[in-house]
Amino acid sequence: MALTMTSAAARQVRKSIEKRGKGQGIRIGVKTSGCSGLSYVMEFVDQPQPDDIVCAQDDVKIFVDPKSMLYLDGTELDFTREGLNEGFRFNNPNVKDTCGCGESFTV
Repeated sequence: MALTMTSAAARQVRKSIEKRGKGQGIRIGVKTSGCSGLSYVMEFVDQPQPDDIVCAQDDVKIFVDPKSMLYLDGTELDFTREGLNEGFRFNNPNVKDTCGCGESFTV
């Protein structure tokens, strides 16, 4: 099982942790939400959970709980800038459909 990130995403995560002043990495997960059923969740990790799956790249750690990894396996996290908008983008090969607003997905 694997979750990867681009160099741009790793730089942004590292920058955010440095600005925050603490943290071991970020947690990426999924929760039931939106019109398609699932949405992504990201948060800082100060203390990992015992059952976390850890993916590390460019000195940045991503923590994923085992249930979320079922939906995230093979996903690449990217950070993009388009005009005045910037943010993380999930390139998830498991997604079968997304809602019209782009906030949720199904697998």
